[in-house]
Amino acid sequence: MSSKRKQTYLVTGGAGFIGSNFIKYLFAKYRDAVSVVNFDLLTYAGNLDNLKELETEPGYRFLRGDISKTADTGSLFDENSFDYVVNFAAESHVDRSILDSAPFIKTNIAGTQNLLDCARRGGVKMFLQVSTDEVYGSLGGEGLFTEDSPLAPNSPYSASKAAADLLVRAAFKTYGSRVIITRCSNNYGPFQFPEKLIPLMIANIIKKKDLPVYGRGENVRDWLYVADHCAAIDTALREGTAGEIYNIGGNNEYKNIDIVNLIIDLMEKRGCGGGKSLIKYVPDRPGHDLRYAIDASKIKKRLGFAPAVDFERGIAMTIDWYLSNQPWLMNIISGEYSRYYEEMYLTKYKNSGEK
Repeated sequence: MSSKRKQTYLVTGGAGFIGSNFIKYLFAKYRDAVSVVNFDLLTYAGNLDNLKELETEPGYRFLRGDISKTADTGSLFDENSFDYVVNFAAESHVDRSILDSAPFIKTNIAGTQNLLDCARRGGVKMFLQVSTDEVYGSLGGEGLFTEDSPLAPNSPYSASKAAADLLVRAAFKTYGSRVIITRCSNNYGPFQFPEKLIPLMIANIIKKKDLPVYGRGENVRDWLYVADHCAAIDTALREGTAGEIYNIGGNNEYKNIDIVNLIIDLMEKRGCGGGKSLIKYVPDRPGHDLRYAIDASKIKKRLGFAPAVDFERGIAMTIDWYLSNQPWLMNIISGEYSRYYEEMYLTKYKNSGEK
């Protein structure tokens, strides 16, 4: 009696926010039909606590390594055969890329090319590059980014992701590699590192600290609940066409200041006070894109995917998760993160002369 062979996944950056959610999604949906290698360097945003419940799962393995090092990825592919590669591994925070772009060039560009080379030699069924709507640049008050929108990145981070996307495209055109690119809007949900807007506001309200808002908070983003993003990636990986790009959006556009005020209101209803007096406007980020908004009709029409979680429900679930997992949160907002926060928001704020 023979058993069906498991589908094998290499998930790079699997200890990060979206990567860890995706691995848990795979085991929740497919359990005994999948085998997953989580390959992560465990930089500041990588956290194996995100995946504690999978430590005894027979089909799950963690391997520490650097996607930009050929020795690391070479041995990884020599010792394993993968059906799918999903590349989440990336330096991902715009502010950090402004402070120091070198890690972004190394990981996001050189690392992606290294993975592409290994995947081609390893004969994987599909390589999926997880990208971002930030590669398109900034929109005005109207319009939506489509998959055919020109690339016009405005930060070192988004430029490095655009370069990676072009390398993925080149692998398809030059070598016939089976690749897909997905470009998502802003993700939110459980296990997100608290340098990003939503978990930063939640953490600071819990600690009764100031809520730093860039400029006047007028920048607009589309928000996608992380579980919806994971489902979309799975759909694209299994049903998508090689060489295609799929935008993934949540159809939830909000100004940053409206997000902050909503979180304040929801936290107050849950007994976490401080209110709007905690809001502190800080000098705007250099080259801060005004608005991102995604046209996600292609993935809906061609692959039948649409997000299931609206923002009002998703943000409430997210707040409740952080309130129920404060030890996880407090463990992160110490050490290196505290030093970064001091440099990014407090020192710069004091030196600006603003109040």
